[in-house]
Amino acid sequence: MIKSLCVFCAARDGDSPEIVVTTRAFGALLAKRNISIVYGGGGLGLMGALADGCLDAGGRVVGVIPESMVTKELAHPRATEMHVVQSMAQRKTRMMELADAYCALPGGIGTLDELFEVLTAVQLKFLDAPIGLLNSGGFWDSQIAMLDMMVQRGFLFQTTRDRLLIETDGERLVDRLSECARDLRA
Repeated sequence: MIKSLCVFCAARDGDSPEIVVTTRAFGALLAKRNISIVYGGGGLGLMGALADGCLDAGGRVVGVIPESMVTKELAHPRATEMHVVQSMAQRKTRMMELADAYCALPGGIGTLDELFEVLTAVQLKFLDAPIGLLNSGGFWDSQIAMLDMMVQRGFLFQTTRDRLLIETDGERLVDRLSECARDLRA
């Protein structure tokens, strides 16, 4: 059901080699499932591992990157397709246009910004698509607790929180995203 998955993740490796391995395997899994990756276009960190895993498994990778990052040679050199935009805001908009489902892997402020923009668009009914978190190594535990507190304190609808599908296993996450896509189209 999912043709293209927008994946938000870090342009750094972070402190866990296990998360890098998991990210690369997630890219390979998406290639195996014939799901194209739409992502931030970088060749470094988790973004690079994700793209390499997909490309090495014969998959399709679509990058969206601001021009300023291309000139700094941060764009992935092997991406199947690369969209160059002028700003970070245009990057998010274009990534959202190119995908039919979304997920976040470990990352920093940019990843949080992208994830919460999509979650906000779903809450406001500007977007009706599956959203997931791959909670590798418990990375998202604190943010999940924060979202749950927002529900408890009346700042987030439970229905919006429930739209965020959380798994520690990549295969299970892709299955749930696909099920959600099927249900949304029914």
